[in-house]
Amino acid sequence: MLYSVRGKLIYSTSSNAVVECGGVGYNCQTTRNTIKTLKPDSEVMLYTYLNVREDAVDLYGFATKTELDTFKNLITVSGVGPKAGLSICSELTPEQIAMAVATDDVKTLTQAQGVGKKTAQRIVLELKDKLAKAAVTSDNGMSAVASAAANASSGNIPKAVEALGVLGYTPSDVSPVLATLDSSLPVEQLIAMTLKQMGRK
Repeated sequence: MLYSVRGKLIYSTSSNAVVECGGVGYNCQTTRNTIKTLKPDSEVMLYTYLNVREDAVDLYGFATKTELDTFKNLITVSGVGPKAGLSICSELTPEQIAMAVATDDVKTLTQAQGVGKKTAQRIVLELKDKLAKAAVTSDNGMSAVASAAANASSGNIPKAVEALGVLGYTPSDVSPVLATLDSSLPVEQLIAMTLKQMGRK
């Protein structure tokens, strides 16, 4: 329903940002990473997610589309609600979350407050399954992954493809960019360079 809000930041805490649009203040629950990018009394734009429950309507706001996509992917995992999703996105950047899923790094995910080992394991398992199914059902998904794998002597490009999938990118989106990069680079650097080239940090 609400894709984004743009207006003056009139109030903020470590977990909320109130953006005034047309005389109405929209209270957006958000992450520490987003709060760090906002300046008081300046114009801001947040990508939003509206969560409707029987007893409440909550609005969530994020500084980047990548962070929003990561949050939306996290809350599809069974047992992970918006509160846990915000906690993870506050503790880790989207790139770090993608890396953790791609490399089965459960320990990194448990750094977020309220996220235990079992929850972190579910996140890794379910998001990996989701990415695998998306690749199979995508028109060019499998061929794109195969093409990327063929160009990766060290195996880092397939890992980067998988990690970028957590951020909402399909293999066919990122493989053409990754194919131009040095496959021996660290996965995190491949992710950062791909996002930079695609204009979405």
